[in-house]
Amino acid sequence: MSTVHRAAVVLAAVSALALTACEPAEDGAASGAGTPPAASPSVSAAPATPSTPPGSSGASGEGPSGTEDGSSADHDVFPCSTYDVKFTATMAEPTTSSYLLKITNKSTKACRVLGHPVVTFGDLDGQATERGEAPGIEEALRLEPGASAYAGLMGGADDGKGKTVQFIAMTMNTESDLEQPPLKAKTPDLYVSPDTNSVTAWVNNVEDALSL
Repeated sequence: MSTVHRAAVVLAAVSALALTACEPAEDGAASGAGTPPAASPSVSAAPATPSTPPGSSGASGEGPSGTEDGSSADHDVFPCSTYDVKFTATMAEPTTSSYLLKITNKSTKACRVLGHPVVTFGDLDGQATERGEAPGIEEALRLEPGASAYAGLMGGADDGKGKTVQFIAMTMNTESDLEQPPLKAKTPDLYVSPDTNSVTAWVNNVEDALSL
């Protein structure tokens, strides 16, 4: 083989190798198939922490009624006056001229019933004598709207020393200088003995009012 012919053959072989190297790789190699994907780091989601503990309303320690211990405050409950109540008198025992006195809270707020009712007899001077002890202001009866309290009034048996009256007037003990209009009730032929007339403190039931 001549030198020129040999050189041509070598040149052709080199060119063929060059073309093979420039051809695209097979689909699997080109797309990276067969190469395992890189492992992605695992993420563990922590459970959300509630902003308010279960069963809590988020209140700052207040009880159900708005106070720290859940109790209702009584500092705004004032003594009852005749502006707050309606008044009746009912015969209980004619022999002793005993009457049941009743007041009912007609207002929209509770009030405190203090001490004894202040009772005067018709046009007679003076007032009924207080019978028995009354609770202090801290233990006084709390009268809710629509609720009633009772007291027992005894004019006394006819002993020839007294007089008969047809009505009585009542005001409430407020332990203040509040001026209040007296409430009147009819008491037909009520005999008032100067020695035995008396009235009990306010209580929350009829039986105690007539037996004290």
